[in-house]
Amino acid sequence: MKPVLPAKLRSRLEEVENFFSKNYPNVRLYLVGGAVRDMIIGRPVTDLDIECFGIDVDEFDIAMSRLGAKGVGRSFFVYKYGEIDIALPRTEKKVGSGHRGFEVALARDTKEASRRRDFTMNALMLDLKDEEIVDHWGGLEDIKKGLIRIVDPETFVEDSLRVLRAMQFAARLKFKVEKSSRDTMCAMALDDLTPERVFWEFEKMFEAPWLHYGLFEMIGLGIDRKIVGVDLNRTDFFKMARRMVGAAKAADEHMRPYIFLYVLGCYKHLDFESLCEKIHTPSIYKKVLKFQKCVPSVITDRFLGALALRYALRQWLGIHADSVADRAKRLGIYEERLDTGIRPADLLEEGYSGKRLGEELRRRILSTLRTRFSGRRS
Repeated sequence: MKPVLPAKLRSRLEEVENFFSKNYPNVRLYLVGGAVRDMIIGRPVTDLDIECFGIDVDEFDIAMSRLGAKGVGRSFFVYKYGEIDIALPRTEKKVGSGHRGFEVALARDTKEASRRRDFTMNALMLDLKDEEIVDHWGGLEDIKKGLIRIVDPETFVEDSLRVLRAMQFAARLKFKVEKSSRDTMCAMALDDLTPERVFWEFEKMFEAPWLHYGLFEMIGLGIDRKIVGVDLNRTDFFKMARRMVGAAKAADEHMRPYIFLYVLGCYKHLDFESLCEKIHTPSIYKKVLKFQKCVPSVITDRFLGALALRYALRQWLGIHADSVADRAKRLGIYEERLDTGIRPADLLEEGYSGKRLGEELRRRILSTLRTRFSGRRS
């Protein structure tokens, strides 16, 4: 069985298979990593990783040159052919600091090669010739159970980024971390991660469909304390989870990446800018969240009108609360910003300038809000 692929990617894969079949018939090709996992789960597959067994380093380099693949990791024997990464099977041993401090060697067989993977679901391999799944670590059963389980605890602890990967996989796949794996990850320090690597994993979680699963693992794995600088408990989880689910259903698609930080920041009364700095977000996160207001205990039409001066209410991350979407549509501020019709240029013609101009502009806008929107919830 092979994954269902987009036409372009399927064509690329056929080119690789035909190339090796014709020129290196003794080489065994295995599809590895996330593509096999997603194929089993039934998720779309958009890129592929292939490992080539039965060929040495020098011959592999020659083969890749003939194929027209581009080398992207000489020390890791990795080449890129379109959306396909082609590599030699390898083992990794931690010999230095940082995510590059690994000693790499050729693996002798599929089990040795798959041992370097983080989780069992990512250690699955597909023999492209026989179309059979190779599962040395129980990944198929863990996928059925929705579990994130460590392959090898000894090697897992060599890369602390894997703890954050567990968090974002939970949000993307609706999985939970297996207990012994959780214990291993909770004992790991996370202070050696670079800002770029931290945000990379958080970003994947922010765009995932099950944010509350990511929240659960962020708390359960101690990432809340070690990275974000907050200490969340069970009660916090359930209250924030409900808000995240509601926000994910109601929020504008373009606002989705900001839901997690919005809910966390509002619930724990955290400064959005400081929160963004903790996980090293790009500046766009600060810009968007700067204008987001937390959901007040009582949502009046006037509050909604004031928000609509800044953006259409469909862009407010609190739009899921208290039938706000229906109210915003009825008030005519869901799809479009509120236009009061008050222009600074008009006030200039009336003789206002400087500080008086700003004060009069504000007074008239507030007057319009009071006139158009009641002070109570509609």
